[in-house]
Amino acid sequence: MSPLPPLSAVRVFEAAARLENFTAAAQELGMTQAAVSYQVKLLEERLGISLFQRAGRKVALTDRGREIATVVSRAFDQMREGFAALTQDHSTVLTISCMNSFAHLWLAPRIGTFQMRHPGLAVRIDATNRVVDFARDGVDVAVRGGEGIWPGVEAKLLTHNRIAPVCSPGWLAKNGPIADAHALHAMPRLSPDDLWWHEWFAGVGVEADGKGLRPAIALDSQAMEGRAAMAGQGVAIVNPFLWKAEMEAGLLVEAVPSYVRERASYWVAYPPHARNAPKVKAFRDWIGAEFAREIAADPEGRFLPR
Repeated sequence: MSPLPPLSAVRVFEAAARLENFTAAAQELGMTQAAVSYQVKLLEERLGISLFQRAGRKVALTDRGREIATVVSRAFDQMREGFAALTQDHSTVLTISCMNSFAHLWLAPRIGTFQMRHPGLAVRIDATNRVVDFARDGVDVAVRGGEGIWPGVEAKLLTHNRIAPVCSPGWLAKNGPIADAHALHAMPRLSPDDLWWHEWFAGVGVEADGKGLRPAIALDSQAMEGRAAMAGQGVAIVNPFLWKAEMEAGLLVEAVPSYVRERASYWVAYPPHARNAPKVKAFRDWIGAEFAREIAADPEGRFLPR
Protein backbone atom coordinates (compact mmCIF):
# COMPACT_ATOMS: atom_id res chain seq x y z
CA MET A 1 0.00 0.00 0.00
CA SER A 2 1.40 3.38 -1.04
CA PRO A 3 2.02 5.75 1.85
CA LEU A 4 -0.23 8.78 2.15
CA PRO A 5 1.21 12.22 1.45
CA PRO A 6 1.71 14.43 4.53
CA LEU A 7 -1.75 14.97 6.02
CA SER A 8 -0.93 18.58 6.87
CA ALA A 9 -0.43 19.25 3.16
CA VAL A 10 -3.60 17.31 2.25
CA ARG A 11 -5.58 19.39 4.75
CA VAL A 12 -4.29 22.61 3.19
CA PHE A 13 -5.02 21.33 -0.31
CA GLU A 14 -8.62 20.46 0.68
CA ALA A 15 -9.29 23.99 1.91
CA ALA A 16 -7.53 25.63 -1.07
CA ALA A 17 -9.35 23.40 -3.56
CA ARG A 18 -12.74 23.97 -1.94
CA LEU A 19 -12.27 27.76 -1.86
CA GLU A 20 -10.03 27.99 -4.95
CA ASN A 21 -8.26 30.80 -3.18
CA PHE A 22 -5.01 30.53 -1.22
CA THR A 23 -5.71 33.68 0.81
CA ALA A 24 -9.16 32.47 1.87
CA ALA A 25 -7.73 29.05 2.71
CA ALA A 26 -5.03 30.70 4.84
CA GLN A 27 -7.67 32.67 6.78
CA GLU A 28 -9.76 29.54 7.40
CA LEU A 29 -6.77 27.53 8.58
CA GLY A 30 -5.13 30.29 10.59
CA MET A 31 -2.02 30.26 8.41
CA THR A 32 -0.24 32.72 6.18
CA GLN A 33 -0.86 32.71 2.43
CA ALA A 34 2.81 31.83 1.94
CA ALA A 35 2.43 28.77 4.20
CA VAL A 36 -0.56 27.58 2.17
CA SER A 37 1.37 28.02 -1.06
CA TYR A 38 4.33 26.12 0.39
CA GLN A 39 2.16 23.16 1.55
CA VAL A 40 0.48 22.94 -1.88
CA LYS A 41 3.85 23.01 -3.60
CA LEU A 42 5.10 20.31 -1.24
CA LEU A 43 2.14 18.11 -2.16
CA GLU A 44 2.61 18.72 -5.88
CA GLU A 45 6.27 17.75 -5.65
CA ARG A 46 5.36 14.63 -3.70
CA LEU A 47 2.79 13.58 -6.32
CA GLY A 48 4.77 14.79 -9.31
CA ILE A 49 1.75 16.61 -10.80
CA SER A 50 0.38 20.16 -10.88
CA LEU A 51 -2.76 20.60 -8.82
CA PHE A 52 -3.34 24.31 -9.48
CA GLN A 53 -2.85 26.65 -12.39
CA ARG A 54 -1.42 29.93 -11.21
CA ALA A 55 -2.08 33.20 -12.97
CA GLY A 56 -0.76 36.09 -10.91
CA ARG A 57 -2.63 36.05 -7.60
CA LYS A 58 -5.39 33.82 -8.96
CA VAL A 59 -5.36 30.02 -8.81
CA ALA A 60 -7.59 27.40 -10.42
CA LEU A 61 -7.61 23.63 -10.13
CA THR A 62 -6.09 21.62 -12.96
CA ASP A 63 -8.01 18.63 -14.31
CA ARG A 64 -5.88 16.29 -12.16
CA GLY A 65 -6.29 18.62 -9.21
CA ARG A 66 -10.08 18.64 -9.60
CA GLU A 67 -10.08 14.85 -9.81
CA ILE A 68 -8.25 14.35 -6.52
CA ALA A 69 -10.05 17.29 -4.89
CA THR A 70 -13.36 15.41 -5.27
CA VAL A 71 -11.93 12.39 -3.43
CA VAL A 72 -10.26 14.47 -0.71
CA SER A 73 -13.34 16.66 -0.13
CA ARG A 74 -15.54 13.59 0.21
CA ALA A 75 -13.13 12.09 2.74
CA PHE A 76 -12.99 15.30 4.78
CA ASP A 77 -16.79 15.60 4.70
CA GLN A 78 -17.10 12.07 6.06
CA MET A 79 -14.60 12.83 8.80
CA ARG A 80 -16.44 16.02 9.75
CA GLU A 81 -19.74 14.15 9.91
CA GLY A 82 -18.18 11.34 11.92
CA PHE A 83 -16.59 13.66 14.47
CA ALA A 84 -19.75 15.75 14.69
CA ALA A 85 -21.85 12.64 15.39
CA LEU A 86 -19.31 11.41 17.93
CA THR A 87 -19.29 14.74 19.73
CA GLN A 88 -23.07 14.98 19.65
CA ASP A 89 -23.56 11.47 21.07
CA HIS A 90 -20.89 12.01 23.70
CA SER A 91 -22.23 15.36 24.84
CA THR A 92 -25.78 14.11 25.41
CA VAL A 93 -24.99 10.98 27.45
CA LEU A 94 -23.53 11.19 30.97
CA THR A 95 -22.01 7.98 32.30
CA ILE A 96 -21.51 7.93 36.07
CA SER A 97 -19.49 5.29 37.88
CA CYS A 98 -19.97 4.72 41.61
CA MET A 99 -19.90 2.04 44.27
CA ASN A 100 -22.81 -0.39 44.39
CA SER A 101 -24.10 0.72 47.78
CA PHE A 102 -23.84 4.42 46.95
CA ALA A 103 -25.64 3.85 43.65
CA HIS A 104 -28.53 1.93 45.21
CA LEU A 105 -28.91 3.80 48.48
CA TRP A 106 -28.14 7.42 47.59
CA LEU A 107 -27.78 8.15 43.89
CA ALA A 108 -30.65 6.16 42.38
CA PRO A 109 -33.36 7.85 44.51
CA ARG A 110 -32.00 11.32 43.62
CA ILE A 111 -30.70 11.14 40.05
CA GLY A 112 -34.15 11.94 38.64
CA THR A 113 -33.86 15.42 40.16
CA PHE A 114 -30.63 15.97 38.25
CA GLN A 115 -32.08 14.78 34.96
CA MET A 116 -35.16 16.97 35.36
CA ARG A 117 -32.80 19.95 35.58
CA HIS A 118 -30.90 18.73 32.52
CA PRO A 119 -33.54 17.14 30.25
CA GLY A 120 -31.16 17.10 27.30
CA LEU A 121 -28.88 14.61 29.06
CA ALA A 122 -29.36 10.86 29.12
CA VAL A 123 -27.85 9.43 32.31
CA ARG A 124 -26.28 5.99 32.67
CA ILE A 125 -25.15 4.70 36.08
CA ASP A 126 -22.39 2.09 36.15
CA ALA A 127 -22.55 0.59 39.66
CA THR A 128 -19.28 -1.18 40.44
CA ASN A 129 -16.85 -1.38 43.35
CA ARG A 130 -13.81 -1.49 41.08
CA VAL A 131 -11.88 1.66 40.21
CA VAL A 132 -12.73 2.30 36.56
CA ASP A 133 -10.46 3.66 33.85
CA PHE A 134 -12.27 6.73 32.49
CA ALA A 135 -10.98 6.35 28.92
CA ARG A 136 -11.12 2.58 28.63
CA ASP A 137 -14.53 2.18 30.29
CA GLY A 138 -16.23 5.18 28.68
CA VAL A 139 -16.99 6.83 32.03
CA ASP A 140 -17.43 10.61 32.30
CA VAL A 141 -17.49 11.13 36.07
CA ALA A 142 -17.26 8.96 39.17
CA VAL A 143 -18.12 9.04 42.85
CA ARG A 144 -15.31 7.29 44.67
CA GLY A 145 -14.42 6.44 48.22
CA GLY A 146 -10.83 7.03 49.25
CA GLU A 147 -8.30 9.71 50.02
CA GLY A 148 -8.90 11.65 46.81
CA ILE A 149 -5.57 10.79 45.19
CA TRP A 150 -5.75 8.83 41.95
CA PRO A 151 -3.14 9.17 39.16
CA GLY A 152 -4.35 11.29 36.25
CA VAL A 153 -7.64 12.15 37.96
CA GLU A 154 -9.03 15.33 39.52
CA ALA A 155 -11.21 14.88 42.59
CA LYS A 156 -13.38 17.22 44.66
CA LEU A 157 -14.31 16.32 48.24
CA LEU A 158 -17.99 15.70 48.85
CA THR A 159 -17.98 14.59 52.48
CA HIS A 160 -16.19 12.66 55.17
CA ASN A 161 -17.94 9.51 56.34
CA ARG A 162 -18.89 7.93 59.63
CA ILE A 163 -19.27 4.20 60.31
CA ALA A 164 -21.47 2.61 62.96
CA PRO A 165 -22.93 -0.78 63.94
CA VAL A 166 -26.68 -0.89 63.34
CA CYS A 167 -29.48 -3.38 63.84
CA SER A 168 -33.25 -3.51 63.87
CA PRO A 169 -35.10 -2.29 67.00
CA GLY A 170 -36.69 -5.72 67.31
CA TRP A 171 -33.34 -7.48 67.24
CA LEU A 172 -31.94 -5.10 69.88
CA ALA A 173 -34.96 -5.60 72.12
CA LYS A 174 -34.47 -9.35 71.89
CA ASN A 175 -30.68 -9.46 72.26
CA GLY A 176 -29.83 -6.25 74.08
CA PRO A 177 -29.09 -4.02 75.61
CA ILE A 178 -25.47 -4.20 74.45
CA ALA A 179 -23.29 -2.85 77.23
CA ASP A 180 -20.34 -1.72 75.15
CA ALA A 181 -18.19 -2.45 72.11
CA HIS A 182 -16.59 -5.44 73.84
CA ALA A 183 -19.97 -7.10 74.04
CA LEU A 184 -20.34 -6.98 70.24
CA HIS A 185 -17.64 -9.64 69.93
CA ALA A 186 -20.11 -12.25 71.17
CA MET A 187 -23.01 -10.95 69.07
CA PRO A 188 -23.98 -12.20 65.61
CA ARG A 189 -22.29 -9.67 63.36
CA LEU A 190 -22.96 -9.57 59.64
CA SER A 191 -19.81 -9.91 57.52
CA PRO A 192 -17.58 -9.99 60.64
CA ASP A 193 -14.43 -9.94 58.48
CA ASP A 194 -15.43 -6.62 56.90
CA LEU A 195 -12.54 -4.16 57.26
CA TRP A 196 -14.98 -1.60 58.60
CA TRP A 197 -15.44 -3.75 61.70
CA HIS A 198 -11.71 -3.60 62.39
CA GLU A 199 -11.71 0.13 61.73
CA TRP A 200 -14.69 0.69 64.05
CA PHE A 201 -13.29 -1.40 66.90
CA ALA A 202 -9.98 0.48 66.62
CA GLY A 203 -11.89 3.78 66.57
CA VAL A 204 -13.62 3.02 69.89
CA GLY A 205 -10.41 1.73 71.45
CA VAL A 206 -11.26 -1.95 71.44
CA GLU A 207 -9.04 -4.62 69.95
CA ALA A 208 -10.89 -6.61 67.32
CA ASP A 209 -11.11 -10.23 68.34
CA GLY A 210 -11.64 -12.79 65.63
CA LYS A 211 -11.21 -15.78 67.95
CA GLY A 212 -14.18 -17.98 68.58
CA LEU A 213 -16.38 -16.27 66.04
CA ARG A 214 -19.49 -18.28 65.28
CA PRO A 215 -20.29 -19.05 61.63
CA ALA A 216 -21.70 -15.84 60.18
CA ILE A 217 -23.46 -14.42 57.16
CA ALA A 218 -21.00 -12.81 54.74
CA LEU A 219 -22.44 -10.30 52.30
CA ASP A 220 -20.57 -8.45 49.59
CA SER A 221 -22.17 -5.03 49.83
CA GLN A 222 -23.30 -2.55 52.43
CA ALA A 223 -26.70 -2.47 50.75
CA MET A 224 -27.26 -6.17 51.48
CA GLU A 225 -25.82 -5.92 55.00
CA GLY A 226 -28.15 -3.06 55.92
CA ARG A 227 -31.17 -4.89 54.52
CA ALA A 228 -30.23 -8.02 56.44
CA ALA A 229 -29.89 -5.98 59.65
CA MET A 230 -33.35 -4.47 59.06
CA ALA A 231 -34.69 -8.00 58.75
CA GLY A 232 -33.32 -8.87 62.21
CA GLN A 233 -30.41 -11.00 61.01
CA GLY A 234 -27.79 -9.36 63.23
CA VAL A 235 -25.61 -6.27 63.49
CA ALA A 236 -24.21 -4.63 60.35
CA ILE A 237 -21.42 -2.07 60.09
CA VAL A 238 -22.59 0.71 57.75
CA ASN A 239 -22.25 4.35 56.81
CA PRO A 240 -25.25 5.90 58.64
CA PHE A 241 -25.52 8.61 56.00
CA LEU A 242 -26.63 6.08 53.40
CA TRP A 243 -29.25 4.75 55.82
CA LYS A 244 -30.51 8.11 57.07
CA ALA A 245 -34.09 7.54 55.93
CA GLU A 246 -34.26 4.08 57.54
CA MET A 247 -32.74 5.33 60.79
CA GLU A 248 -35.04 8.34 60.97
CA ALA A 249 -37.98 6.01 60.33
CA GLY A 250 -36.88 3.76 63.20
CA LEU A 251 -36.16 0.77 60.99
CA LEU A 252 -32.51 0.76 62.04
CA VAL A 253 -30.88 1.87 65.30
CA GLU A 254 -27.29 2.09 66.43
CA ALA A 255 -26.40 -1.01 68.39
CA VAL A 256 -23.75 0.82 70.43
CA PRO A 257 -23.51 4.63 70.58
CA SER A 258 -20.22 5.69 68.98
CA TYR A 259 -18.60 8.25 66.74
CA VAL A 260 -16.00 6.81 64.39
CA ARG A 261 -14.98 8.61 61.23
CA GLU A 262 -14.01 6.38 58.34
CA ARG A 263 -10.57 6.87 56.83
CA ALA A 264 -12.03 7.11 53.32
CA SER A 265 -14.19 10.00 52.16
CA TYR A 266 -16.53 10.50 49.22
CA TRP A 267 -15.16 12.34 46.20
CA VAL A 268 -16.50 13.30 42.79
CA ALA A 269 -13.76 12.44 40.30
CA TYR A 270 -13.18 13.07 36.60
CA PRO A 271 -10.33 13.32 34.04
CA PRO A 272 -8.57 16.73 34.03
CA HIS A 273 -9.45 17.35 30.38
CA ALA A 274 -13.16 16.99 31.22
CA ARG A 275 -13.28 19.46 34.11
CA ASN A 276 -15.06 22.10 31.99
CA ALA A 277 -17.21 19.74 29.92
CA PRO A 278 -20.79 21.02 30.41
CA LYS A 279 -22.22 17.66 31.44
CA VAL A 280 -19.40 16.93 33.91
CA LYS A 281 -19.60 20.42 35.38
CA ALA A 282 -23.39 20.10 35.68
CA PHE A 283 -23.13 16.85 37.64
CA ARG A 284 -20.23 18.08 39.78
CA ASP A 285 -22.13 21.23 40.72
CA TRP A 286 -25.35 19.33 41.38
CA ILE A 287 -23.88 16.62 43.59
CA GLY A 288 -21.75 19.16 45.46
CA ALA A 289 -24.86 21.21 46.21
CA GLU A 290 -26.77 18.09 47.31
CA PHE A 291 -24.08 17.14 49.80
CA ALA A 292 -23.79 20.72 51.06
CA ARG A 293 -27.53 20.68 51.69
CA GLU A 294 -27.33 17.33 53.50
CA ILE A 295 -24.47 18.57 55.69
CA ALA A 296 -26.36 21.77 56.54
CA ALA A 297 -29.36 19.67 57.57
CA ASP A 298 -27.21 17.65 59.97
CA PRO A 299 -25.59 20.30 62.23
CA GLU A 300 -24.67 17.80 64.94
CA GLY A 301 -22.86 15.55 62.50
CA ARG A 302 -25.02 12.55 63.31
CA PHE A 303 -24.85 11.25 59.76
CA LEU A 304 -22.07 13.29 58.13
CA PRO A 305 -19.03 14.06 60.30
CA ARG A 306 -17.37 17.45 60.15
